[in-house]
Amino acid sequence: MINPWIYDFAAYDFWLKPLGLLYLGGLLRQNGHRIHFIDCLDPYHPAMPQESRQQPLRHSYGDGKFFRQVIPTPDSLNMIDRKYCRYGILPEIFINELKKQEDANIVLITSMMTYWYPGVFEAIKIIKEVLPFVPIVLGGKYATLCYSHAVNFSGADYVIAGSGEKQVLRLLQKLFNEEPVFTPDENNPDSLPYPAFDLIRKIEQLPLITSLGCPYRCSYCSSHILNDKFQQRDPVKVVDEIQYWQKESGVINFSFYDDALLVKPNEMIMPLLKEVKKRKLSCQFHCPNGLHLREINEELSVLLFNSGFKTIRFGFETSDLNRQIKTGGKVKNEELRLAVSHLKNAGYKTGEIGIYLLCGIPGQSAEEVEKSIEFVRECGAKPVLAEYSPIPGTKMWDEAVACSPFDIQREPLYHNNSLLPCRNNDFSFTAYAELKKNLKIN
Repeated sequence: MINPWIYDFAAYDFWLKPLGLLYLGGLLRQNGHRIHFIDCLDPYHPAMPQESRQQPLRHSYGDGKFFRQVIPTPDSLNMIDRKYCRYGILPEIFINELKKQEDANIVLITSMMTYWYPGVFEAIKIIKEVLPFVPIVLGGKYATLCYSHAVNFSGADYVIAGSGEKQVLRLLQKLFNEEPVFTPDENNPDSLPYPAFDLIRKIEQLPLITSLGCPYRCSYCSSHILNDKFQQRDPVKVVDEIQYWQKESGVINFSFYDDALLVKPNEMIMPLLKEVKKRKLSCQFHCPNGLHLREINEELSVLLFNSGFKTIRFGFETSDLNRQIKTGGKVKNEELRLAVSHLKNAGYKTGEIGIYLLCGIPGQSAEEVEKSIEFVRECGAKPVLAEYSPIPGTKMWDEAVACSPFDIQREPLYHNNSLLPCRNNDFSFTAYAELKKNLKIN
């Protein structure tokens, strides 16, 4: 199993782990397979330079920087005057790791952002050189959202779109005439074995999911494409998993990867946190994804604060009422104001309540973003700009295609948010830079 490099102008480890791939690892073990894991993003690989000045800075919560090497910028992105980098281990280290796996029967490689595909392609190219007769299976977000591009250009022997568990088992049956011993119930997310987290070299934090999918259909989001139905786990079983990994590895930092962690709070997050307290588990929780503000009330705010939620981010996107409705109607201005008030009364400080604001979406002006920033500040929270990246298959995609100056349909590199792919006369690079500058000053 391979977690490939990130190729981009910037990358930071916001509690990033290939959770889907590691879930597949657990499933393959359950079916009697020996699995190996090569993590190209491993910040602790012993073969990397050990000089302190070259070590990536890591933090106590389990986030931090990756190793990076400056590489040539793809022609499509030459208009950006920044260094393009490979984030992760050196290619020669990857080659040496592959040479240890010459008895491998199959290689599974995952993918993340659509515009990170060059790192995936480079890994596949090297795998084919080192293990020329071993079939390569590509899955993950890029493979799902840009399936035709992946089939035509990645070099993988097989490309899987969507959930990979049953598809991988069927492929093993096809290639090796192997009947699966265990098949998970696709209607029960708790039926999956635990991810193969023990293969991570140094466990600083572990990701969790309490649900798959999302009940909302925001126009800019691909959650419903990656998981077509919303399913929640049993909160007690989630705590069982937390307790298991804490006992096995001593980890205290857990990151929730859910798109809808706070949806139906009385059925999931509240009983989950109460069970954590009941078992006297000492944890620190982090939510890099934008949580749903609408569910925040006094009781939940106190519970979050007292349960060790250290990093909380909420999706607000914009204070413009018309655009709120157009993008999905997930949250209203007064709901943000009320939620922040509850969170601050519970003990959170302004800088700890991060509010994501989308910038650069089709038809948006810099003035709208500026007003949204000011509104978030007035409410007593911290505005966090999230540059829009167009995602194939979303409701906003056609609008993005129509307004983008780039050929985002044919070239996923143009999805890169560093480009501001849907910028316009009312939202230019200059205006964006000014907004970022003002955020830092204030």
